[in-house]
Amino acid sequence: MLDEVVDLLACPHCGAELDVSDRTLLCGQGHSFDVAKQGYVSLLSGASKITGDSAEMIAARVRFLDGGHFDPLMEAVARACVAESPDRSAVLEVGAGTGHYLAAVLDALPGARGIGVDVSKAAARRLARSHPRAASVVADIWTQLPVREHATSHVLSIFAPRNAAELRRVLRPDGTLVVLTPTDRHLRELVDLLGLVRVDENKTARLGAAMAGHFERIDRVGVEYPMSLSHSDVDSLVAMGPSARHLGEQARASRIAELTETSTVTASVTISRYRPLYPATAAS
Repeated sequence: MLDEVVDLLACPHCGAELDVSDRTLLCGQGHSFDVAKQGYVSLLSGASKITGDSAEMIAARVRFLDGGHFDPLMEAVARACVAESPDRSAVLEVGAGTGHYLAAVLDALPGARGIGVDVSKAAARRLARSHPRAASVVADIWTQLPVREHATSHVLSIFAPRNAAELRRVLRPDGTLVVLTPTDRHLRELVDLLGLVRVDENKTARLGAAMAGHFERIDRVGVEYPMSLSHSDVDSLVAMGPSARHLGEQARASRIAELTETSTVTASVTISRYRPLYPATAAS
């Protein structure tokens, strides 16, 4: 799929256009990037300080998302993209993980091309086979993205950090940024028992501050519903997120064993749509 989106990509070293030759991406300045046998390409401009999700975390996320528990979230993200669907749609997801959300959006936008970016090679391997119209790129979103200016019609940030200046740079003036963030009610039934990372109660205010000068909000909708989760579902849910780094497998298993056979757990998020501001009123 990389050959179908190469016109949207840029060399991470010099910003030049890229072309595909056999299994290598090349720029006019002589920089080259080999495509891995799994179908992804690394466009890191140097060593990243961020390690990204491990193979175990990605596997847990696949198990949980394949179970359909977050399907209403994916459907809501897809609806947000369809609401603003310009011609020649190209969708970029940053911190794309397994590519489930990107795939849902591409299904809702026939003919659209997609790029999933993640710093984790384990994620990139899964992204490369997430959808026939999705390409997989390893990159660090805190540096300049290897994407050409104004190349995308939609950018997705799902449970992921945001580099607002970069997202605005790669988004078309008529494009849409879709951001999904958890509320403080998300997974509330499990937070104390399993020692999950709590959602910052000031998260909404911090999101607004980060977007200021780069984007203006079009709208914001809440999605909240109960999930019925088995012990194995809960284990995958914990193992796929940041709490997996703070709670060992034995401790996790012991605490999950205290739950009833099936637990009702709240999914609660906010989905916000933004349009880019030009010129920016904040330094980028």
